[in-house]
Amino acid sequence: MTAFSRRAFTAGALASLLTACGGGPAPEGHASRTPPPPVAAGRRRPLARSVPVRLLIPAIGVDTPVMRLGLAPDGTVEVPPVTADDRAGWYRHSPTPGRTGPSVILGHVTVGRYGDGVFRHLARLRRGDRIVARLENGTAARFAVTAVRTVPKTDFPADDVYGNVDRPELRLITCGGARTGDEYADNVIVFAALSGTGPATPGER
Repeated sequence: MTAFSRRAFTAGALASLLTACGGGPAPEGHASRTPPPPVAAGRRRPLARSVPVRLLIPAIGVDTPVMRLGLAPDGTVEVPPVTADDRAGWYRHSPTPGRTGPSVILGHVTVGRYGDGVFRHLARLRRGDRIVARLENGTAARFAVTAVRTVPKTDFPADDVYGNVDRPELRLITCGGARTGDEYADNVIVFAALSGTGPATPGER
C-alpha cells in the first residue's frame, strides 16, 4: 500500500508501549487513488469510502465506537486516549474498511489505572471469526479473520501489516505478551478479509 512507509512503521512499532500500541512515525504520502482491481470470482467488491463509526467483534464481546486517529505532534501515529471510556481508533491515512488495501484500527489491551482495554481479548480470535465495521453512511463492512499473530515489537512485520494487498482487508493491532510495568513486549495483530457488505442490521447499529 503506497499510503504507508514500511520502514517508518517498523521504527514506530519498536517503540510501541502500553499507551502507544501500534503507533508509528508519519507515513509518506496518502492512500492510493488508483482504481480497484476487477472483482474475481468469490471476491467481494470494494465499498465506497465511508469512515468507520463502530466496531463489533462478537466472539470476544467487543462493541465499541471508533474514533479517528491522525498524527501526534512528534510525528507518530496517534492512539486512543487512556480513559475509563476506552474506544478503538481508525488511522485515517489508511483506507476506510471495505476499500482496497489494509484498513488499520488500533486499540489498547489495558488503559492504566482504568484496567482492561477494548482489545483486551484480541489474541483469542480465531480464523473465521466475524468482525463488523459499521460505516458513517449506514453500510456494514463484514470481515472474517484470516490470521492472528503475536510478534515481538523488535520484529514487527511491517510488510505483512502495511504492504500492498489487492482486496479489502482489515488489521487490528494492540499490545500483548509479557508485561513489565506499563510496557508490553509484543504486538497482537489480527488479519481479516472482507466477507460481506450491506446495510447495517439493527444489531450492528
